[in-house]
Amino acid sequence: MTKSSLALTCLLLSGMLFTSGCSGRDNGSFYVPPPSIGRPPNDTDSHAGHLGAADPLPVLDPQLAGVTSLAKRITYTSTTGINDSDHEVTAVVFAPKGTPPPGGWPMVAFGHRASGIRPECAPSLSPTLAGESGVVAELVKAGFVVAVPDYQGLGLNTLSHPFLDSTTEGYNLIDSMSASRAAVPDTSDKWIAFGIGQGGQAAWAANELVANHRMGLNLIGVVSAAPLADITGLADAAAAGELSTDQKLTLVSFVAALKNTYGDDVNLDEYRRGAAQEHWDALLACRTASSDERRTLASQISADDLRPGSPEAVARLRGFLQKTALPQGPTGAPMLVIYGGRDPVAPKAWTEQALDRACVMGDVIQIEFQPDGGGDDIDTGSALGWINDRVNAVPPRDDCPSGTVADEPPRAGR
Repeated sequence: MTKSSLALTCLLLSGMLFTSGCSGRDNGSFYVPPPSIGRPPNDTDSHAGHLGAADPLPVLDPQLAGVTSLAKRITYTSTTGINDSDHEVTAVVFAPKGTPPPGGWPMVAFGHRASGIRPECAPSLSPTLAGESGVVAELVKAGFVVAVPDYQGLGLNTLSHPFLDSTTEGYNLIDSMSASRAAVPDTSDKWIAFGIGQGGQAAWAANELVANHRMGLNLIGVVSAAPLADITGLADAAAAGELSTDQKLTLVSFVAALKNTYGDDVNLDEYRRGAAQEHWDALLACRTASSDERRTLASQISADDLRPGSPEAVARLRGFLQKTALPQGPTGAPMLVIYGGRDPVAPKAWTEQALDRACVMGDVIQIEFQPDGGGDDIDTGSALGWINDRVNAVPPRDDCPSGTVADEPPRAGR
């Protein structure tokens, strides 16, 4: 058994729950992003996954400091899904203590939950990694080199963040692995993608993209928890005036990011008015423990204030959402998808439709449904055991029946 396997087994036997609740929302402030990076790389050696810089983190969460031998904020090159060009993005990378197992430390690209769309909302600029330090510390303790990409436009103040653009997020995770190998000695070519919420979408997308992206590493599994896989239904929910508070906040961030990305092609006033327009900037604040004001404001916004102004506006919004929706193609590595019956952004039916389509494409998916979970309340306690099995080449369980899941009886975990 490898060292990482022993660590994972010990964590499981000790009864530790690897849950999103241990890291829900950030309890600290964010730093100011550096002003001078975020340009398209100029040197001819730069390519997707190229490491540009690696600097020590100025402040490290105590729970991470106790388990890591290396903690760096890196700048690397990654591909955007908007126009397939390469740009600089940032991430934080952590390495375990001790001696690496034969073949080197396996790696995890961890996709963080939605933290905001502004440059200063990046996990790498937050002492607690925008609330994700607990999850990351457990992965490092289990014997993994862990990279937490900021996603394009977060952490850098010269490039916009295309919120929920699944292709961009997927590339950001993939490219962080090549950069991490350059920053950390003794790493394996094996890696896992693991994400929650927006990060669950990113991890799933990485699985679809990796086979045709310049990589050269071995993706052995993907954990996608509470994924925002297909939220196309937000367009019709907005038109019907049926958005939940969390869906309102998601829609505001999505539309604002569309404006930042596509400029004059997006008219904000087609999608906001009244209290939504008045409090627009406050609704776009970074997500922290002190950001309850965002939810209070969102709960007070009327249905009409976020209702698209015309059927054409609904159709345009639906089109943008469909561009991000998963699945868009078959995956190569087995997946564990964990989702809940009370997800405040992506209802159960939306996720199950995405799973149905993925199963038809031939994906290998272990499906875990939590009737009372969802969003920040999703329990990812099964992820460690599942990852351990992938590291040790245990054949994955496949809960997808042949053909389609829609016409079959429910299977284990669904």
